[in-house]
Amino acid sequence: MTVNSIGVVGAGQMGNGIAHVMALAGYDVVLNDISEDALQRAITLIERNLDRQVSREKITQTDRDQAMARIVITQELPQVAQTDLIIEAATEEEAIKQKIFDSLLPHLGENTILTSNTSSISITRLASRTDRPEKFMGFHFMNPVPVMQLVELIRGIATDKETYDTCLGVVEKLGKTAASAEDFPAFIVNRILMPMINEAVYTLYEGVGNVNSIDQSMKLGANHPMGPLELADFIGLDTCLAIMNVLHDGLADTKYRPCPLLTKYVEAGWLGRKTQRGFYDYRGDTPVPTR
Repeated sequence: MTVNSIGVVGAGQMGNGIAHVMALAGYDVVLNDISEDALQRAITLIERNLDRQVSREKITQTDRDQAMARIVITQELPQVAQTDLIIEAATEEEAIKQKIFDSLLPHLGENTILTSNTSSISITRLASRTDRPEKFMGFHFMNPVPVMQLVELIRGIATDKETYDTCLGVVEKLGKTAASAEDFPAFIVNRILMPMINEAVYTLYEGVGNVNSIDQSMKLGANHPMGPLELADFIGLDTCLAIMNVLHDGLADTKYRPCPLLTKYVEAGWLGRKTQRGFYDYRGDTPVPTR
């Protein structure tokens, strides 16, 4: 199947990045969100990020202008349904994702492929509630999308080869690398990454080290570019907790039990960079550890 147009549902952190790279790769993009403000913020951010790429001579001014011209924004889901490939990039809550797919179904073209950017939710289960489980799969980008080179492609139990091959072709056109993952909780990246972050929070919770010593230890002792608590703040502590709960519920193993301190931070609304406080306080000129 040939893909010329991409629908992106959700104009947040992931959705605007996906729209950015798709438009830059030559696809016509329809970017949707229920919030007009979110759509306007997304367009502003995409323009800023493209301008940064021009200033660094990674793309030309013409590339930038053509990419922006390919992006259409809308609050109407039926407009998204007319595209060849749809990527749902809404918040990591299954009920919300299911509602989006339910709303899209009556308007879809016969051959439209449905995908989800979920980082942990069962692709098979999401697909089973649509009219095209064979044309449904996981299309998981890493954050920030324009920078990160990996895309996880996750087949549900019913996903056919043509759908997988089509999505693989899109990843290759983006100049990114695909990792094929089976449909088990959290797939590959988060199956490995989130327990490490959760263990770092346990290390803090048990008083083995403070925020600074934990992050410095992993940056200088394991050569990680970011410490695990700094990374958790970047990802969003609510997202980290949601993925740990998926692992814990889906695999029924106590090693995936979310740290109570992680739960406490989320209950406080201290979700990391996006709320200005998490394991670090970002309200001043320099991030300050909160523990």
